[in-house]
Amino acid sequence: MTRPRLFLPHCPYVKEYFMSILKVTRLGHPVLRKVTEQVPLRELQSPAMQRFIDDMVETMKEYEGVGLAADQVFESKQVAVLEVADNPRYPDKPAVPLTVLVNPKITPLSDEMEEDWEGCLSIPDLRGRVPRYKTIHVQALDRYGDPLDFVAEDFHARVIQHEFDHLNGKVYLDRMRDLTTLTFLQELARYWLPSEQG
Repeated sequence: MTRPRLFLPHCPYVKEYFMSILKVTRLGHPVLRKVTEQVPLRELQSPAMQRFIDDMVETMKEYEGVGLAADQVFESKQVAVLEVADNPRYPDKPAVPLTVLVNPKITPLSDEMEEDWEGCLSIPDLRGRVPRYKTIHVQALDRYGDPLDFVAEDFHARVIQHEFDHLNGKVYLDRMRDLTTLTFLQELARYWLPSEQG
C-alpha cells in the first residue's frame, strides 16, 4: 500500500514521491534476533534512508503502534521511531512527540522498575506484563544526524526500552518475569483488565 506524501505543487524544487506501508517482521524471522548495525552519518543523511524513515513512521501509524524498530521491517539498522498521539491502542497514555532515534544508547537513572502490559507489532494479538526501568537517560542521533540527549520517564521510557531491545535482538517476551500473564487481546480485556480496574 502506498500513500502520497505531502508536497507543495506550486514549488518547482519539491517533487512528489510516495510513502509505503512496509511489511512487518513476525517473531521467528532471524532478523529479529540479530544485533542491528549502526548507521553512519553519511548513510543516515542519504535520500534512501530518509525515505525509509518516513516509511517506518507511516507503517507505525498504519498499524496503530507507538514505536517501530528497523529490524521489524526487515532492515538490520539501529533506527527506531516512536510517537504517542491519540492512539486507540493506548488511549490513556500521555502524549509522546514523534521521535526518530538513530544509534541510541540508554542508561537507567535508578533501579526503580515498573511492570505493565506490552504488546508488539511483530507478536500480534498478544500482551504480557513486562518490567521496565521507570527513568532512563537517552542519547542518540535524530534523523538528520543532530544529537539527542534527554530523560524519559514512565510510558515514554517503556516505549524506548522496548524499541531499544529490538535493536539488540530482543523482544518483550525475553523480559517477562512470569509467562503466565501472556494473553491474547480478547482474553486480556475479559479476564485481566477488569480485575486491575476494580
